[in-house]
Amino acid sequence: MTGKKILVVDDEASVRKLVSSYLKREGFHVLEASDGAEALKKARLEHPDLVVLDLMLPIIDGIEITRILRSESDPFILMLTARTEETDKLLGLGMGADDYMTKPFSPRELVARVRVVLRRVSGDSTSEVIRVGNVSLDRAHYEVQIKKRVVQLTPTEFEIMATLMSQPGRILSRSQLLTAVHGVAFESYERAIDSHIRNLRHKLEPDNLIVTVHGVGYKFYAPEGHRFETV
Repeated sequence: MTGKKILVVDDEASVRKLVSSYLKREGFHVLEASDGAEALKKARLEHPDLVVLDLMLPIIDGIEITRILRSESDPFILMLTARTEETDKLLGLGMGADDYMTKPFSPRELVARVRVVLRRVSGDSTSEVIRVGNVSLDRAHYEVQIKKRVVQLTPTEFEIMATLMSQPGRILSRSQLLTAVHGVAFESYERAIDSHIRNLRHKLEPDNLIVTVHGVGYKFYAPEGHRFETV
């Protein structure tokens, strides 16, 4: 993973320098931006693999940056926020952010999350194709197709989809999905999974592929006689 490009966006110089120094020690190539306009300019020019993004920024805030980035590219987006209201975090997730950390945060935990994410999306783990009925998920090309229609997903949405499709019909709890997505059970709110599922369903419409089992979790719809295979 050495050489992976990370953009750190925060208007507080002390936070940027702290996060950047920890990431550089791990061998990452780190870029910095102090406001939203600079962040978008560098993201478009440098195409980072991951963006550490503060929610409260001058010129363009983190929510709008997330929306714009998601319309143009697909880096993993880890939000940093000083806000404690859950609605702010869910709004960011709804715009396409993959995860969040609340300030003050542990730089070591941030680095751990980054390492897990980039290891997961690097393509080193497997190149299998998962097929359930008329839905296929191609890990090598990071692509999901439904009846030949390509569905654009964020890194976290893709991993949730892969986890559910690999066990069609099985109910998975929010905790199990969080662990599958992050590699370990980070202290993220389990409600974050609900936001990702909601986004997934919107993108998968009109196909009702993800079923909620109230009080338990979620499962991938597996019609009777469905075909499940991996290549």
